[in-house]
Amino acid sequence: MKKTTQFKQLLYSDQLEFILEAHNGLSAKIVEESGFKGIWGSGLAISAALGVRDNNEASWTQVLEMVEFMSDATSIPILLDADTGYGNFNNMRRLVRKLEQRGVAAVCIEDKLFPKTNSFINSELQPLADIEEFAGKIQAAKDTQEDPDFCVVARVEAFIAGWGLAEALKRAEAYYRAGADAILMHSKLPTADQILDFMHEWQDTCPVVIVPTMYYNTPTEVFAEAGVSLIIWANHLIRASVAAMQQTAYQIYEAQSLLPVEHEIVPVKEIFRLQNAAELKAAEKRYLPVRDGTWANGGNGQNGRQGGHVSDHQEEQVKVDR
Repeated sequence: MKKTTQFKQLLYSDQLEFILEAHNGLSAKIVEESGFKGIWGSGLAISAALGVRDNNEASWTQVLEMVEFMSDATSIPILLDADTGYGNFNNMRRLVRKLEQRGVAAVCIEDKLFPKTNSFINSELQPLADIEEFAGKIQAAKDTQEDPDFCVVARVEAFIAGWGLAEALKRAEAYYRAGADAILMHSKLPTADQILDFMHEWQDTCPVVIVPTMYYNTPTEVFAEAGVSLIIWANHLIRASVAAMQQTAYQIYEAQSLLPVEHEIVPVKEIFRLQNAAELKAAEKRYLPVRDGTWANGGNGQNGRQGGHVSDHQEEQVKVDR
């Protein structure tokens, strides 16, 4: 099944679904192997993995390159956190084309101004985008996509910026009318009150996505009962990896030895497995010549060639290789 179709089915599933953050090809592979049906390409996590701030300091092409590795490494859909779309409607159109080319299933954009600032940093001081301008960006994305199942998720930052329920509903309705496939309603409160108030008014107008990073104490069943479609666990692999790397680095530095950590970390062969080294080994047997001059698949390569003349330089190189 196409990745785009997989993601659309998550949005319209008859049960609450979940996706988990990843920030590179390795972490994306781990998300898939853990059983998740989708991946959140987190802007915060990708920026952190690159060692820069979540303020659009990583260019959109750098983000795109990382997401391409993630897409290549997995068979489940990716929802890319594309911040504000990296510009105006025209930037958004180009982004959608490039995401589709790379097999990315969906994109999420937020109604703030470029360059954005992370929603949990001085959020009340962050201005929101003009509603009509942002709606135009959504429409441009939907008009550009070639795959009918490609999804655009509109992230509403009204609660984050200190506005109330009325503004959140106003923006969500405008973005839905512009063609958004789902609304991501964001909140930074330690309780889910704002989200639940929104769900009560929104009902089933279109699928709703939430990110309970701050209100994680709320039982998941509450969100299911409220009608939420999709939950994003948004930054937990990057946070877990930082904790593990800090501890390991400290232990090695203090001990000047690998003994304290070797039994606590995965063996190198597990890295090879995640990299799919076995596939390359099998491919080498099929495509590379073996030492007796025949091809690994049984053909006669005549010193690594399938017939014809070999130059003196090539013959010398074969001797050196042997």
